Amino acid sequence: MINPNYYPWGYDGDNGPDHWHKNYPIAKGRHQSPIEINNKEVHYDPSLLPWFASYDPGSAKTILNNGKTCRVVFDDSFDRSVLRGGPLPGVFRLRQLHFHWGSSDDHGSEHVVNGVRYAGELHLLHWNPKYSNYLDAVRRTDGIAVLAIFLQVGKTPKPEMKRILEEINAIKTKGKEAPFPNFDPSVLFPKSHDYWTYHGSFTTPPCEECITWIVLREPIIVSSDQMAKLRSLSKNAENEPDLPLVDNWRPTQPRYFRMVSASFL
Repeated sequence: MINPNYYPWGYDGDNGPDHWHKNYPIAKGRHQSPIEINNKEVHYDPSLLPWFASYDPGSAKTILNNGKTCRVVFDDSFDRSVLRGGPLPGVFRLRQLHFHWGSSDDHGSEHVVNGVRYAGELHLLHWNPKYSNYLDAVRRTDGIAVLAIFLQVGKTPKPEMKRILEEINAIKTKGKEAPFPNFDPSVLFPKSHDYWTYHGSFTTPPCEECITWIVLREPIIVSSDQMAKLRSLSKNAENEPDLPLVDNWRPTQPRYFRMVSASFL
């Protein structure tokens, strides 16, 4: 597997998504993410089960700014925080969550639904513990499950987002990490568990095609101020010029022959 730290990549003109395939050829594969989800092309699958998350708040460890996103890291050394059901063949362990966002409130999500881009997108990344470790799981078509939740700017923001955003000041610059104990990310879930699912890839290099995506239909509401807080992060280190970390989203990729299934009519 190519080490993504070896060939630098980013979201700018010179190192952005249009260039990734030069060093990470799978980025031009036929199972890439994100995609546009279009009602006309989605098929309702009545056999799709509901999904369930049981997360142990004690598994939350740290929050960090890696210059590409804001990430919360969880202890995945055993099955303490897991996702199961839905389209998944067994339990998947929560490893991390992170966000994608834009430079303004009218874009920032990676998946697009019927032509609509949301202000942001939250990804909860899980791996299949039937493989010996995370790096092994990434090499398998059924190795990873990502739960994706859209962020929509509105008048009644979800208070639970506060906990993450309160820590932003502690991780302003690239490389900063802070303790983030006792957090259950299921407090961020919307009321409805309706979802679309399809087989795709990581949306960052190396873009491995190992992901069962579970994209929730209902967004969660955030405020404009909360989105601005994410944009206050810097993609540079403390001793470098302040460059705002914005527009860390990959454009949609061709769907090709893939089926997108819905758990709802």
